[in-house]
Amino acid sequence: MVTIASPHARGVFIGGWRETAASFGVDDPATGEEIARVADADTEAIDAAIAAAHAAFPAWAATPAEGRAELIHRAHHLLLERTDRIARLLTRENGKPLSESRAEVGMSARFLMWHAEEAKRTYGRVVPASAKERRILVLRQPVGVVAAITPWNFPLSMVARKIAPAIAAGCTVILRPAKKTPLVAVELFEIFAEAGLPSGVANLVTTADAARFAKRVLDDRRVRKMTFTGSTEVGRSLLAGAAPQIKRVSLELGGHAPFLVFEDADLEAAATSAVLSRFRNAGQTCVCTNRLLVQRSIARKFTGLVAERVSRLRVGNGLEEGTDVGPLIDRSALAKVEAHQADAVARGARVVVGGERVGRPGGLFYAPTLLDGVTPEALIAREETFGPLLPVIEFEDEAEALRIANDTPYGLAAYFHTRDLARMFRVAEGLEYGIVGVNDPLPVGPHIPFGGMKESGLGREAGSEGIAEFLETKAVSIAI
Repeated sequence: MVTIASPHARGVFIGGWRETAASFGVDDPATGEEIARVADADTEAIDAAIAAAHAAFPAWAATPAEGRAELIHRAHHLLLERTDRIARLLTRENGKPLSESRAEVGMSARFLMWHAEEAKRTYGRVVPASAKERRILVLRQPVGVVAAITPWNFPLSMVARKIAPAIAAGCTVILRPAKKTPLVAVELFEIFAEAGLPSGVANLVTTADAARFAKRVLDDRRVRKMTFTGSTEVGRSLLAGAAPQIKRVSLELGGHAPFLVFEDADLEAAATSAVLSRFRNAGQTCVCTNRLLVQRSIARKFTGLVAERVSRLRVGNGLEEGTDVGPLIDRSALAKVEAHQADAVARGARVVVGGERVGRPGGLFYAPTLLDGVTPEALIAREETFGPLLPVIEFEDEAEALRIANDTPYGLAAYFHTRDLARMFRVAEGLEYGIVGVNDPLPVGPHIPFGGMKESGLGREAGSEGIAEFLETKAVSIAI
């Protein structure tokens, strides 16, 4: 083992760093090498984190918004100062190219900065009363203790996107990061401590047992909200666990994003967008394109343009200069990619580019792959692949494109390319998705609400909506 993480990785952060008796390993998916051991919190540690957050809540909620904002701004500046170190650590534990890791650190800092300012915009209002002897106020107050569970595919930005609005609103937080990628979360909590965040406001509990953490926080009435990013299957389980106490829940779950290309589109730009949307982080993003829907009249030409771009993508270790696509996160992810490709080919699809493993140390590399002739019945057309596999499905007209795109229980992100202004409005309004990119492969940012429809989740993160998820609305009627 080569230890590359902070010494604090062997501890949990509960009002300060505490070591635990047990630990678990974190591997580099590019090499298979164990790069660190991380604290494996037991039930006692989880309970201590809940108690610390509960005790810290009254004072933090009473802290003026400008005071909360100032502390978050400090964390924002410290994070930017450590961009290179944290980006390299992110690539080691996640596998994504270093350029993408640097971009993620930058986006995480932007989440901190945005929500620091949002702390000062949690406005209430005065409502005109129906009687002259009444005054009516509407107040916005923090929910309370929040439990947050974050995924491995964006191990820093998802932490920032959840913690920043929660503490900006005046809530206290207990975070459980994904067991595959906890190291950058440790770095962020070191930054919070250095920025002067009061004891108990933000607590870090690393554990290999996600179910144990979820059960403890869901069963404890001191925890008033759960926020989770991950699979729809797990989200459904957490929602059921929150039901007995009617605990507030925010869920950002699975996606199955369509990318529609109409015959009037700028095909060169659309091809570039499709490849960027699909293959960043080796296709392991919840909003990345999972189905490329192309109008039949341009399908052959457009598939050729995409194939040219896919064939130029370089597979390699994310730390190597020039790498475009890194490894998959683990062997189950690799197996799913291969299963989806095999099923599509068995149903008549053709491999245009790629279609095989890339022989490198670690064994988790798969060539960026383009399939055409994919039918709507194929697994890849019905399920999220979460890998570097892009299927082309043809459609005849706008109505059929919308029918195919919406024929899924998911509704997180969708994309389309057209130069027809009227079509932009019709299709954007017709797509049953929470995020729509029109000629835009990256319709995300701290100022844009992020979340899905249908089985892709509940609530929104970022934008002015993000901090609202952590606030209660209270009506006050005063007789004078």
